[in-house]
Amino acid sequence: MKTRIWTLLIPLSIGVGCAPADQPDLDDGTVDLAALDGVFADFAAEDGPGCAVAVSRDGQQVMTRAFGMANLEYDIANTGETVFEPGSVSKQFTAAATVMLALDGAISLDDDIRKYLPELPDYGEPITVRMLLNHTSGLRDWGSIAGIGGWDRTTRIHTHKHMLDIASRQKALNYEPGQYYSYTNTGYNLQAVLVERVSGMSFEEFSQERIFKPLGMTKTQWRDDFTEVVEDRSVGYVKGDDDEWHMLMPFENVHGNGGLLTTVGDLLKFTHNLDTGEVGGPQFLEEMHRQGVLDSGQEIAYASGLFVGEYKGLREVQHSGGTAAYRGFLTRFPEHGLAVSLMCNAGQANPGGLAHEVADLYLADAISEDDAPMEMANVDVDAARVASLAGGFRDTRTGQHIRLTADGATLNWAVGGGSLALLPTSATEFVSPNGVSITFETMPQAGGRPAANMDTPVANNVRIEPVAEYAPTPAQLSEFTGEYHSDEAEVTYWVEVEDGALVIKDRYGDGEGLEPVYPDAFTQGGTTFIFRRDQSGRITQASLSQGRVWDLRFERVQ
Repeated sequence: MKTRIWTLLIPLSIGVGCAPADQPDLDDGTVDLAALDGVFADFAAEDGPGCAVAVSRDGQQVMTRAFGMANLEYDIANTGETVFEPGSVSKQFTAAATVMLALDGAISLDDDIRKYLPELPDYGEPITVRMLLNHTSGLRDWGSIAGIGGWDRTTRIHTHKHMLDIASRQKALNYEPGQYYSYTNTGYNLQAVLVERVSGMSFEEFSQERIFKPLGMTKTQWRDDFTEVVEDRSVGYVKGDDDEWHMLMPFENVHGNGGLLTTVGDLLKFTHNLDTGEVGGPQFLEEMHRQGVLDSGQEIAYASGLFVGEYKGLREVQHSGGTAAYRGFLTRFPEHGLAVSLMCNAGQANPGGLAHEVADLYLADAISEDDAPMEMANVDVDAARVASLAGGFRDTRTGQHIRLTADGATLNWAVGGGSLALLPTSATEFVSPNGVSITFETMPQAGGRPAANMDTPVANNVRIEPVAEYAPTPAQLSEFTGEYHSDEAEVTYWVEVEDGALVIKDRYGDGEGLEPVYPDAFTQGGTTFIFRRDQSGRITQASLSQGRVWDLRFERVQ
């Protein structure tokens, strides 16, 4: 167990609920606290988890509020000094450590990562350290592979040893290094390992010496040993099928991708340094904000553990995160000197939405609704025209199935269990508030629908092609049955027909149905399974594609 000497701090915010009279909050009086507390009305109960939020102006913390409970078993309330995990908000800290090593001259950001991580396969083209920072390496996400193999995150005590083992088994990348962007925790876990190997220190020791202590982040550390006792740590909770709260904790030791234990106040100290460079200097700031550039020349929104973009016409630097039931969001509006940090121990919280509602209160005079993307999407388009565009599409990069549905003049894209609304700017272009746009061609294809190009903050000209509805007969379904094995995921799946539908099962006989979406392709949740045939037409392989893993191959064993 590490030795920790905690500085005695007076809590900036104590108690629970919306604006309790006896809650001594730090606030500069520039916003209505009742309005601010209203943002967190769903997280203010004394019998449920909640959130903590803090705001700074020009580096000075001006507001801290806390809501809900940190521990339901012992009736401990969240406060401004409660320790949470902000999930992938942690990535900017890992990037900072890597950039510092480069500025020390110990590494180059253009080095081939196999110089430090020789366990990784040689894919023919070098993957650079900079590609790890920008998520342009093509490396598959190790946690997604672990889940495909039957061990989702939170179900096993994953370590960096497991991560390296999974990464070293991958025979292919999602794409050639530098060609595209795909978010991958692997790149950030590898950075933590790289820092340790080059510095000769544990990642925790390096971070404490170079980042946490210089910035006065006295309640921040890495969760590199989940069994360690951490003062003031909250417990993560989710609602179960029984409508009761259940603990959901990150009982794992992987870190660098996430795994930061911290407070809302400590997060503000770090993000202010990304304005001043007091620790690190001007070159540090430049590298932290240097956005990735793809081989095509496109500059993407992702820099070094940071998304650089706009919110309602204002420049914003931010990152969100979630680990187990923890949620986090850290955002900064550099031209306005405002930063908001937010963390929750409630799995249903939308941290970005909550943090932006808080930011809206402080930036009300600076926000011009005319600059908001959805305000620009205000043209009169015939609903029948929009309905004619809806249906199934295939991402030509990954083979993944995309479904667009119509609701009046709006196209809705089902993404990650939710729905992204796209409004028309013309008869052929539809946009969303987060910078996604879909532009349809004029020449119709399958079913009379045209193909389209999709642009996002991290990818341009992603071609999606319409696919016809697919309804295989029982005889056709029987062609897919069999046993499929992947060495890369160390898993075997059995594909069977049950009650007229294709079902994919694991080694325990558990399985779910597959929905046919286009010839030889089926979906289950956000995963697309594509069965592949040899020249004779016999199915010999299956390919699995999902958000962070593209074209993972399974050989048909029988």
